[in-house]
Amino acid sequence: MVNSSRFSLPAVPAVLLAILSVQGGAAIAKGLFPVLGAAGTTSLRIGLSALVLLAVVRPRLGQLQPAQWRAVVPYGLALGAMNFLFYCSLARIPLGVAVTLEFVGPLGLALVGSRRLIDVVWVALAGAGIALLVPWSGHNNDLLGLGFALAAGGCWAGYIVLSQRTAALLPGPVAVTVGMLFATLPVLPFGVASGSLSVLTPHLLLLGALLALFSSILPFSLEMQALRTMPTRTFSILMSLEPVAAALSGWMLLGEQLTFGQWLAVVFIVVASAGATATSPRPQPAVGSE
Repeated sequence: MVNSSRFSLPAVPAVLLAILSVQGGAAIAKGLFPVLGAAGTTSLRIGLSALVLLAVVRPRLGQLQPAQWRAVVPYGLALGAMNFLFYCSLARIPLGVAVTLEFVGPLGLALVGSRRLIDVVWVALAGAGIALLVPWSGHNNDLLGLGFALAAGGCWAGYIVLSQRTAALLPGPVAVTVGMLFATLPVLPFGVASGSLSVLTPHLLLLGALLALFSSILPFSLEMQALRTMPTRTFSILMSLEPVAAALSGWMLLGEQLTFGQWLAVVFIVVASAGATATSPRPQPAVGSE
């Protein structure tokens, strides 16, 4: 983890850097798919992240209480499923589209149970965004890829709820480290079954290490640093910029072109997410990196 005593950024630049780091990592992941596939790439990322975090944080696993295990195990499983499903979607659809649809999960969580008129506006905007992304008339989107992205969003909503429960029982670095260990469980069997991990080379391991750094270790550290001083509402509004950052990263790093309708969908869902957070009458959970 980033040592805040040696390396510290103001909260807003830290969040923005975390967003850029995650999307840069997603671009690296997409470059690995032709060789390792989604399962192998996810296994490599989560496995290396877990090893690095274990070495740095060194949690005392034997001292964890039963209640802590009951919280951190489902948290880790949700984390692993979320990442695997997201990479499955990323293998089939553009980065900007995948992240935009994944954001429907946290947005739905923010709106659940609300009966206010303003929230109808956010639901309508999000619904319009999803409708624009569905290939009604021959768009280049893949229906299975869209389904994977929405399923990843559902796991993201579950991950947020479970992370709140876990954070109440364990320090942040310990929770992330132990959770990352259990995140390997729903992913590693698919990685092994695919046979992709048997073709690992030093070059692929280096790319996997960069993927773990940019997609997990650096953004988690920056987000925890930012949340020490930034209200969670402000944090979540800033994180609503992720779909835009993803679309721009896909364009600049991967050459992915979005149609006008797809860009409009990104804007609709970003506005819905930021608006739901900004107008919520109750505290919203922090929405961290996927």
